[in-house]
Amino acid sequence: QRLVEELAWFAPRLRVCLLPDWETLPYDAFSPHQDLVSERLATLYRIQRGDFDVAVVPAQTALVRLCPPQYLAARTFFLEQGTRLDADALKAQLATAGYQHVTQVVAPGEFCIRGGLIDLFPTGSQLPYRLDLDDERIDAIRTFDVDTQRTLYPVKEVRLLPAREFPLDEAGRAKFRSRWRETFEGDPSKKGLYRDVSSGVAAAGVEYYLPLFFDAVATLFDYLPPQAALARHGDVPGAVDAFWRDATSRYKLLGGERERPLLPPAAIFVPAEEFHAAAS
Repeated sequence: QRLVEELAWFAPRLRVCLLPDWETLPYDAFSPHQDLVSERLATLYRIQRGDFDVAVVPAQTALVRLCPPQYLAARTFFLEQGTRLDADALKAQLATAGYQHVTQVVAPGEFCIRGGLIDLFPTGSQLPYRLDLDDERIDAIRTFDVDTQRTLYPVKEVRLLPAREFPLDEAGRAKFRSRWRETFEGDPSKKGLYRDVSSGVAAAGVEYYLPLFFDAVATLFDYLPPQAALARHGDVPGAVDAFWRDATSRYKLLGGERERPLLPPAAIFVPAEEFHAAAS
């Protein structure tokens, strides 16, 4: 964060983005804060589109395997003022993207439909939006304050990213169940995390099972444009090695839990040798 602020001071015209860490320890049984997930997805979207000049990424964050770029592209859509909108179709589309239907929108990844008003808090957005429908047409789009619920200023378009870094729709859950049975031994129905995901619940710490939701996962290098130049700041090799020692130690410490089997570190994180080779 300090680097981002310093870059903005020295070169204010540069488009600088930060890919934040989950801020959890490897194999933690709780999930990162939704605001962090929101910022991560927004940054990955910018990197994927080349809408940046400098991306600042902590070393340990760069080691985490990511959802494939096509997952992000397929689940990103736009709503524009003046266009027609089917509220039922939108509700289904938001559910597929991982958004939660609530009575009052207060956090990213939530939406609420009340007659001709639709409140949305898109992932990666600083403010939520209120869509005012006239019949099936988007008559107006305005931002609003989550505390007062009062509208602030009008906008022409809303971008909606997926709410999570993994899919919890039926296809995503089916892939998770299939990959779980291939990976772990024993009756999966006796595992709480398996049951939660199968029923559509984002179980705490499910991020450390992200590879089970996809045929193949990606790395940060899959998002970066081919012409990107890498600048190392500080002792990056030392930070990478320290992270791997910690991840391996925690895997050995926690891997014996029968209720919550763990994926090996190399399935979730990029090995040090692979990272250094890709970064060279």
